[in-house]
Amino acid sequence: MSVNQTLVSPVVVRMLAAEDEVRFLELANLSTGLHHPWVRLPLSPSEFADYLAKSDGVTTVCMVACRSEDGDLIGMVNINEIVRGPYQRGVLGYSVFLPYARQGYMSASVALVVRFAFDDLDLNRIEADIQPGNDASLNLVKRLGFRMEGFSPGYIKIGDTWRDHERWAITKQMDLSAIRG
Repeated sequence: MSVNQTLVSPVVVRMLAAEDEVRFLELANLSTGLHHPWVRLPLSPSEFADYLAKSDGVTTVCMVACRSEDGDLIGMVNINEIVRGPYQRGVLGYSVFLPYARQGYMSASVALVVRFAFDDLDLNRIEADIQPGNDASLNLVKRLGFRMEGFSPGYIKIGDTWRDHERWAITKQMDLSAIRG
């Protein structure tokens, strides 16, 4: 299955492209209050260029989620830190843009990206590191069947602060009915 294929879905996910810059930055800047303190997205042309450049398709895959009905960007989903060999794993990152929060778009988008990671990238494991208190993100991974595997104090530096994170994961061997639709 390619990343652009969906069953009946309100979203399509596709690879991030240079042509996304203007709308991505507009929505990311509009959404800074929603994202703080959970994540910091690119907010300037130079930050977007760096973000696009890191999507090498080998260690990082950066995608945008778009509404099926009109193609507008609703958020981003990344698979970071892809490791091959005996690991076959990647770390998921995702954010929704205003005005599309709390409408189910990101659950559908993350499900598509996890399917892509398992089916196309042949990964066995997808991890998600989430700050306690980020209820929307925690509820999303729970809905999709991820399991909590641990807690790491001071795990990831966001802005200038080392933040605690819960570690969640899903593997090909788990019940993937919420991912497969």
